[in-house]
Amino acid sequence: MCGRIAQFGPFSEIVALINIWSDPVTVEESVPRYNLPPTAKARLLNLEGDDLVAQRVHWGWRPHWAKDKPAPINARAEKVAHGPFFRAIWPHRALCPIDGWFEWVNEGGPKKQPYFIRRRDGAPSFCASIGQFPGATQEPSEHGGFVIITADSQGGMVDIHDRRPVVFSPALAQEWLDPATPKERAEAMILQQGELSEIFEWFKVDPAVGNVRNDYPSLVEPI
Repeated sequence: MCGRIAQFGPFSEIVALINIWSDPVTVEESVPRYNLPPTAKARLLNLEGDDLVAQRVHWGWRPHWAKDKPAPINARAEKVAHGPFFRAIWPHRALCPIDGWFEWVNEGGPKKQPYFIRRRDGAPSFCASIGQFPGATQEPSEHGGFVIITADSQGGMVDIHDRRPVVFSPALAQEWLDPATPKERAEAMILQQGELSEIFEWFKVDPAVGNVRNDYPSLVEPI
């Protein structure tokens, strides 16, 4: 996963797909993003007590003791539950709802060709995430942020990139967020129950997406 996502669908519809709790506490309004890069603030859903919190959180995180290391934006499903780097945030689960993500492929030209990957049914993809989140009534912390959990690609998607985000169905997304879900079950979910490659489609898009200053709807349309 190269690290560029799109979040442009109506947030109210996204929340409604998985909301079995009270009405969400919206901390910060968000605008559609068609080319959202790492270190930007991305839409995120997490639970605070019984409330579903919908807010924008810094994409990228590192522990306070790793100041000499760049902040990762992704965490490998195979290691995230047991390695020391993400130990502090492994219990703090969230969902990053995206409309799709971009990958770049070397097809022999002078520059790599960008592709956009999305669900075939047009529904949002609920990406398993973990992080350190500001509370609904708190100011953001300099240590706050989140990472998206990734797994090995499968099927034809491996031709685009060897890693992909772990995406859950709405039912599993609810279970992932639920604090009653044991850590062992959460690990099994990211290793075994992410959506299969068959539910996704991918197509070439405008190379203009390579410039993070470009952010408009046609970037996610096929060429």
